[in-house]
Amino acid sequence: MTQKVAVLGTGKIGEALLSGMIRAGWNPADLLVTTRRRERADELHARHGVTPVTNTEAAKTADTLILTVKPQDMGTLLDELAPHLPADRLVISGAAGIPTAYFEERLAAATPVVRVMTNTPALVDEAMSVISAGTHATAAHLAHAEEIFGAVGKTLRVPESQQDACTALSGSGPAYFFYLVEAMTDAGILLGLPRDKAHELIVQSAIGAATMLRDSGEHPVKLRENVTSPAGTTISAIRELESHGVRAALIAALEAARDRSRELASGTTG
Repeated sequence: MTQKVAVLGTGKIGEALLSGMIRAGWNPADLLVTTRRRERADELHARHGVTPVTNTEAAKTADTLILTVKPQDMGTLLDELAPHLPADRLVISGAAGIPTAYFEERLAAATPVVRVMTNTPALVDEAMSVISAGTHATAAHLAHAEEIFGAVGKTLRVPESQQDACTALSGSGPAYFFYLVEAMTDAGILLGLPRDKAHELIVQSAIGAATMLRDSGEHPVKLRENVTSPAGTTISAIRELESHGVRAALIAALEAARDRSRELASGTTG
């Protein structure tokens, strides 16, 4: 792999991506990073052997630029990059809510842009990264993005019109599971278990259930029914979840996350 890849605004997810790429065979000498603080850049160099550069240097020398700054900082970054970025360089955006058109309007004509929404399980190589092509991105550009993000988990191509929904479902998704585990842990304590034992029971149950969902090929309804015996404990719990509107609350929560993603986009494109 001889292409140079630059990660701009390298935080936790950016570092996880770099680490995964190196384990997948990328040469650290071909990986560039930019950071707000010099101490952070030195830390990344010492830990991974990557090369700290300025944003301008990244624009001039990298073949692929992965932009991981916060959405509200993206306009300033693009203003800095635009005068130095050739039109044949691939730009990958990891910013929630910002459409590829926003980048295409601010960069050289015909610049290929790919939009990626990943999530925090990238830190343990179990990310779900959703990839969409901008107007000028080719199948080769998408494959290159998949190669990069495949180093830290699974990838899925979707039309860009579905990105806001994917952000709500997958980008924010880990937080919903953490919230559920938190609530179940509290319930375990209420039922008389020590916190550490309640936590271990729930986490292993979650891992087992997720593995079954991934590997069995069964519909979640079928897997749930396999646990739910007539007049048993599970159906009593399910009845309470339904009577408290948990299903409806989840749907409303995901709609709210999708709507917020759209709001973030409107805030940058106006």
